Amino acid sequence: MTDQATDSTAGVATLLAVEDLPDFAAIRPEPAPAAVKQSLAESREAINALLGQKSYNWDNLLKPLEDIDDRLSKVWSPIGHLNAVMNSDAWRDAYNACLPELSEYSTEMGQHEGLCEAFKQLKASDSWNELDEAQQKIVTNALRDFRLSGIDLPDDKKARYKAIALRSSELSSKFSENLMDATNAWKKHITDVAELKGVPESSLAMFQQSAEQRLEELPEDEAGWLLTLEFPSYHAVITYADNRELRREMYEAFSTRASEVGPQLSEKPGEWDNREIMGETLALRQELAQLLGFNNYAEESLATKMANSVDQVIEFLRELAAKARPGGERDLAELRAFAAENGCDDLQSWDVAYYSEKLKMQKYSVSDEELRPYFPLSKVMPGLFEVAKRLFDIDIKANGDKPVWHPDAKAFDVHKDGELIARFYVDLYARQHKRGGAWMDGCRSRKNMGGELQLPVAYLVCNFTPPVGDVPALLTHSEVETLFHEFGHGIHHMLTTIDYPSVAGISGVAWDAVELPSQIMENWCWEREALDVISGHVDTGEPLPAELFDKMLAAKSFQSGLFMLRQVEFALFDLIVHRDYHGGTDFKAAGDWVYAQLEEVRAEVSVLSPPKWNRFPNSFGHIWSGGYAAGYYSYLWAEVLSADAFSAFEEEGIFNNETGQRYWREILSQGGSREMAELFRAFRGRDPELGALLRHRGLD
Repeated sequence: MTDQATDSTAGVATLLAVEDLPDFAAIRPEPAPAAVKQSLAESREAINALLGQKSYNWDNLLKPLEDIDDRLSKVWSPIGHLNAVMNSDAWRDAYNACLPELSEYSTEMGQHEGLCEAFKQLKASDSWNELDEAQQKIVTNALRDFRLSGIDLPDDKKARYKAIALRSSELSSKFSENLMDATNAWKKHITDVAELKGVPESSLAMFQQSAEQRLEELPEDEAGWLLTLEFPSYHAVITYADNRELRREMYEAFSTRASEVGPQLSEKPGEWDNREIMGETLALRQELAQLLGFNNYAEESLATKMANSVDQVIEFLRELAAKARPGGERDLAELRAFAAENGCDDLQSWDVAYYSEKLKMQKYSVSDEELRPYFPLSKVMPGLFEVAKRLFDIDIKANGDKPVWHPDAKAFDVHKDGELIARFYVDLYARQHKRGGAWMDGCRSRKNMGGELQLPVAYLVCNFTPPVGDVPALLTHSEVETLFHEFGHGIHHMLTTIDYPSVAGISGVAWDAVELPSQIMENWCWEREALDVISGHVDTGEPLPAELFDKMLAAKSFQSGLFMLRQVEFALFDLIVHRDYHGGTDFKAAGDWVYAQLEEVRAEVSVLSPPKWNRFPNSFGHIWSGGYAAGYYSYLWAEVLSADAFSAFEEEGIFNNETGQRYWREILSQGGSREMAELFRAFRGRDPELGALLRHRGLD
């Protein structure tokens, strides 16, 4: 790998190019480690050259540092992205080879006494008063982060901090790899379509296409139907298949991924088991928190968030659970009675989605499959862009000239007042060797510190059902919400007017507030005016009929109590394991302890628990490898903000341009330059209130 990277000088140049967009068609994994190493060396040299001056100001300290960090980000961004969306052995090797270098650099900079002293001198100098609010926020954040990086620790503890940071990054990467490998390994080949009775035709066609593409040893006319654990495939079976044994088989495979139980698909038993990774991760996080003077990792996590304390968050979650529990109990009782009426006296986890869909159909005469033809992606995407245009006066157009990493990926340009202000990529379909779930990430940050504007660029990634044959991709309404959600993150990143990368867009925003712009966008998926724009029957172009809309709206709060309790369960579990873990070196035992904590949380807040062999924590990537450790509560915390913020549009008009411009001006444009509580008050005129969330969820 080293020799190849050294020889691939053209690839290094590509990765280091300071272009508006990366040339994904030219990027290869082999030169990536050399490119990162070269960039880190240049960054170290540039930073050391800044120090030792008599006094510091924006021009001789902060501006150069912003430039340095931005150059490094542009090298690393395509590597991390391609590892997620085009995963292969070569990309894994490249990605994992970069992690130690990046971890060492991050720790070194976080504990760089000369750099920290320069920031302190700047804050204490006359130059401080010359800085604008965003620039001062950069300094304040940096001084906080120096402390959280162990700047005040003695040398031996600094070295331990460094070792913990490196090992933690390795474990995070390995967790994701195990989950992806376990997901990809399970397949079920069906040759008799009768086994798939109840599954919609659209999903059957997807299974058939999957078999034709992946079972290369079989003739096309014998390929049959191939089931996988990619979410569109799993969801279709668990929701619609009449075959209860098949539902159970897929549920077990899905819910035991990357664990010590369930289908043993690797030649090496336990090869993909994430149990020890969870245990070691908790031990390292606890040790790190105590090194820094916190009682536990949950306290450390909240040091950079809106919430004031762990107790405050737990009280918030338990309040939500108390308000949701009566509804959850009613939801479950109704579902059990319905299942019993239809021959199922022992409702199990693999039955819930199946009977819930049938119950929803009976109560409201509406189903996801009935709605799907009204949401072809070819209509939803332009509709989404039209919603954004009405709210924020932006125009979005496809840019087919920019190189992409896969035929599924597309590039788009964003214009405001006739000027190009941002770009983004979308990659929306599930496929092998692509990380599951949906996410937004930054490719480029806005930067304008020398008269040359660098445009913000975002990645928007989902895992929707792909087009099948000549039929375009048809989204469920839930998938439409997911697309709007990720686009909300995207416009937060792209519509910033802050010129400094470290506080522009999503950067520098408290983690428990960053979901506000994403969650608020979901609301337009439920508004008649917006649905007229984003829906159109795949064959006729007819917008969603009023009758279907009324049914959909009536069903909006269907099982909302169960859903809320499930979200509280995840959030409370996350916070408690990071608050209560007390160390140890038996990481398998620690993994078992994690399971026990989840059972205790379920006993407290849940009304329906899965079987004991369910291994949800082993695939809970949000907290083990996704940045949400002791922060999963952020989804619910930010939903209070987003629901209350959207109520301004409900009061003033969902397409009221003045309201949209105020939201853009007071929240979206500001990035992380000010605290979200302050931005919210500027937009709403008061502090957030819980009532809008409960009303939207049908729990008031």
